Amino acid sequence: MSTVSTPMVSSAPLINRDRVIDWLGIAPFIIFSLLFLIIPTLYLVAGAFLTPEGDLTLKNIGDLFTPSIISAYWISIRVSVASALGGALIGFFLAWAVVLGGLPASVRSTLLTFSGVASNFAGVPLAFAFLATLGRTGLVTFLLREWFGFNLYSTGFNLLSFFGLTITYMYFQIPLMVLILTPALDGMKKEWREASQILGATNRQYWTMVAMPILWPSLLGTTLLLFANAFGAIATAFALTGSSLNIVPILLYAQIRGDVLHNANLGYAIALGMIVITGVSNVLYLMLRMRAERWQK
Repeated sequence: MSTVSTPMVSSAPLINRDRVIDWLGIAPFIIFSLLFLIIPTLYLVAGAFLTPEGDLTLKNIGDLFTPSIISAYWISIRVSVASALGGALIGFFLAWAVVLGGLPASVRSTLLTFSGVASNFAGVPLAFAFLATLGRTGLVTFLLREWFGFNLYSTGFNLLSFFGLTITYMYFQIPLMVLILTPALDGMKKEWREASQILGATNRQYWTMVAMPILWPSLLGTTLLLFANAFGAIATAFALTGSSLNIVPILLYAQIRGDVLHNANLGYAIALGMIVITGVSNVLYLMLRMRAERWQK
């Protein structure tokens, strides 16, 4: 007598509903990234190697090494480095003061709230605020002249210059440094300081031999992030200086949208150069951030 075996039928569903719901939850982010980040980036990268007629060419990449474009990159790098270093230095001491300096908790909450707002305050409103404050007819300029007899602009200061743009950028660079560095300072364990004191280390030795080696990946990584943040900014610089300061984002705008320097494909090549520079900065930031997180676990 023969027996016929029936195949086992799995009771597990073919589609995991929870997994589908999870993917639906991030679908808006994926769609947004594709439409406004990934596809436009691929489009301009391809356009950097094409002529207006659609033929392959390396001329656009070669034109990046012309003196005017090299000068624009150099000015942008200088402004970004200066504002990043200034923002990192001042932001570090502010974050240290509210986390480790023994200030009241209300000061910390106020500073972090202000930093969250100020780090996103840019563009035309920020440019107008600085013009109304430090412009030739600004409030601070007027008060210094009327109350103290000090003419700020007689010293050579000019808001519509490299130094003025750097100060303006630092308005949102400093709060960003505070927001990013505060969790790193919070991660400094009290046991490390107590152990160093037990071993006879001074406060200076603790900071130079224990704290700073742990914090430097976070410090350097955040400084690189500030550099990338300033390097790609255009609205504030354009509203503040117009075309008087030839930085890369303004030159890019002139190539793509301008009436005189209209060369969209060269603009794509300029944008490709910006992507490379900011991409390297962000990759280094992520690497340093992962290293810092390993130390603080």
